[in-house]
Amino acid sequence: MADATTRSLGFHSLTGEREAVLSLEGSLPDWLSGSLIRNGPGAFELGGASVDHWFDGLALLRRFTIDGAADAVAYRDRFLRSDTYSRARQGSFSGGFATGDGGLLSRLWGLLVADPYDNANVIVDRVGEEYLAMTETPRRVRVDPATLDTLGHAQYDGPAPAGQLACAHVSRDPDGTVVNVETAFGRQSEYHVFEAPAPDARRHVATVPVDEPAYLHDFAATESYVVLVEFPFVVDPLDIFRPGKGGFVDWFRWEPDRGTRVRVIARDSGEEVARPTAPPVFGFHHANAYERDGELVLDVETVPDATAVADLDLSALRAGALDALGGRIDRYRVDPDAGTVDVERLYDGATALPTVSPAVEGRRHRYVYAQHADQPIDDWPREVVKFDVRRRQAETFRTDADAYLSEPVFVPRPDGEAEDDGVVLTVSLDPATEQSALLALDAATLDRLARAPLPDALPFDFHGRWFPELDRATVAAGGGWP
Repeated sequence: MADATTRSLGFHSLTGEREAVLSLEGSLPDWLSGSLIRNGPGAFELGGASVDHWFDGLALLRRFTIDGAADAVAYRDRFLRSDTYSRARQGSFSGGFATGDGGLLSRLWGLLVADPYDNANVIVDRVGEEYLAMTETPRRVRVDPATLDTLGHAQYDGPAPAGQLACAHVSRDPDGTVVNVETAFGRQSEYHVFEAPAPDARRHVATVPVDEPAYLHDFAATESYVVLVEFPFVVDPLDIFRPGKGGFVDWFRWEPDRGTRVRVIARDSGEEVARPTAPPVFGFHHANAYERDGELVLDVETVPDATAVADLDLSALRAGALDALGGRIDRYRVDPDAGTVDVERLYDGATALPTVSPAVEGRRHRYVYAQHADQPIDDWPREVVKFDVRRRQAETFRTDADAYLSEPVFVPRPDGEAEDDGVVLTVSLDPATEQSALLALDAATLDRLARAPLPDALPFDFHGRWFPELDRATVAAGGGWP
């Protein structure tokens, strides 16, 4: 068990916002130009209100803008001014992932009638020309990428079918087309698959019925298919209308006898063409998916069951009581014509938040990068792992100070030939100095290239995205360079 004082540092609440040009130790590649925007909880108490679960912390957007040619890094963070944030300032919080009164009236009003939960603290992504903070409801929040100011809500209101829940992560085709999945509850619940050229426009791809919807945080999309990996963590839609207390996740129950159902949907016809069943596991994230020789290949991070959700209770985390199994990387090989699935364990180490180079998303990949820890996890990850899926070999990076490390984000070198020709960006948190820093690693060797320390410690966040178009000049023109 980790020391509670050390552990609680990553789960503290920030009260202010900060911006600065950071000092730099080491040197950045000349070609590295753009912005890393990370999203995640920044406060767990505000205005007398507090949350019960790490996933419910109020969204704090964090942007590192990098000018590699000048060895310059600027940092800015801003709280997302959502309706949830405004209510928390007034001392009220309800309707979160695992926090709030989930009674009958609250569920009916919050999920089916009123504007849904908008604490979009999972990721910031680009849809069309807009930058959106996202979570697991369809109510996205528009963000100015230069200032990180909140610009209002983006919620589809058109003729194509829509749902009350959404995958927090979108999939992106090589041409930039965004794909996502929403869950609609009703007498007959449904999954709606759509393509979105802009936040307020979508093309309906498919609607598939489901009796008991599964918890879907992520999904896979290839050129021909959308794949929903239905882990057996499901909800009876009738439970939404029954009295009870708890947050959104408390409606779901673990049903291992169902197995893991892999629902394969053809993008051209909208038909569900296969639904094989694999052994029961649970997971949040896909590393990548692609088609090869008539089969679908999905690399998915899995854990044995859904206890991972309860393990992330805020009071337990602050007490240093993390006692969970880290994710393993499993490969699902699906034959849509035969309706079969084979599962192979690629990596048995303790991983979290797996990523690949964006240059190979949707295509065959060789390397997966992720947070890494000892198994079972009794402390926050202090390593980044680079796993070679062909050779089944792993390399790791750990700081000299043994600091905690965030999700690694791969930035490919423009016109680079090798898949691992690029930089990996991760944010460290050193409990000894109570200071966070941006680290740039050589993606091929995992050697540290540069470190840009912040003046204080940031709470642990979730996901980041690299935006090359948000270079120093663009951010400065928008008023976002200090």
